[in-house]
Amino acid sequence: MATGLWGRLEQQDFRSRVRGTLLGSALGDALGAPAAGLSLAALREAHGPDGLTGPAPALGRRGRVTAATQLTLFTVDGLIRAHVRRDTGAWHPPTDIHHAYLRWAATQHDWGPDERRKDNGWLGREEWLYARRVPHRACLTGFADDVLGTLAQPKNPTARDAAAASRSAPFGLLVGWEPALVLQLSVECAAQSHGHPTATLSAGAVAVIVHGLIRGESLDSTVQRTLGLLGARPGHQPVTDALQRAMAAVTQGSPGPTAVQALSPGGDGPEDAAGALAVAVYCALVAEDVPQGLRLAVNHGGDSIAAGALCGALLGALHGETALPAAWLAELEGRAALLELADDFALEMTQGPTLHSPTTSAPGWLARYPRG
Repeated sequence: MATGLWGRLEQQDFRSRVRGTLLGSALGDALGAPAAGLSLAALREAHGPDGLTGPAPALGRRGRVTAATQLTLFTVDGLIRAHVRRDTGAWHPPTDIHHAYLRWAATQHDWGPDERRKDNGWLGREEWLYARRVPHRACLTGFADDVLGTLAQPKNPTARDAAAASRSAPFGLLVGWEPALVLQLSVECAAQSHGHPTATLSAGAVAVIVHGLIRGESLDSTVQRTLGLLGARPGHQPVTDALQRAMAAVTQGSPGPTAVQALSPGGDGPEDAAGALAVAVYCALVAEDVPQGLRLAVNHGGDSIAAGALCGALLGALHGETALPAAWLAELEGRAALLELADDFALEMTQGPTLHSPTTSAPGWLARYPRG
């Protein structure tokens, strides 16, 4: 989208929705972390009859995020760099995203930032990211070497968990792209660690839904568009069935843990991306406000981290940052970095030509997002 098409109000709304998407995803991730691996009964035993009603300690303290948020941050970093690198004539976003994920992989085994790495940028120097926070095995093995997984030759072809979907909301922030291209990029990048169609197409669905919400569409209409785009893809049935179940459940009784549990059945359970997607969409559709939607999304026996992160991304994209609960944000780990990256992304999308071009560039911007 050309800079000239962005008025001041449009830029402000876009930045609010970008912030809402990233912060909302992180809030859902942190809220769901204490529920990881617990059944609904165990959740209630640990946290009371209503389960998790707000942030609770996990991974050392309240508000701590997991690998889902770490990878989401590096997804955004990779997207910014892809746009910066267009000036060089090298335009292959999956490669830039892959390099970003390899930088994330370094945070999982290095003690801290390696000052010898000239491609770290500012995000790779954030010391708080150098911590292993329950990453899925497919992410660790998918980014354990420099080989780029593709749709033709994906990494971990049987991996169908929701880790790839949980990092894919940022693709939907590419408002100047057509939805079909957003879908294509997100599934290509999901295949870098997760090769099963349920995982890649769930990731694509998340991106397309966020894309519609960022553009100001209703959640219902953007889900319908997503169903149409997915229908042409091989292996789409588990994902389209999950979305249709989520839509149908809205009219089948009052929202609650029973309805949520039915969308994430125990058979496929925590390791099925389509189930987490269904829970997230349903909870976003029925939510009276962001806290209620996130509470619904994490109180079940499925993948509470993924469902919380995905639901938070949808609600944040739909309502913007001001709808997020301030008391939860106050305890959120990495909030400053999330805001900084969100604002940088909004700057790149709306003001990119003023920051870099084939002939001139702002040195500070290239120090933050190196072309190399």
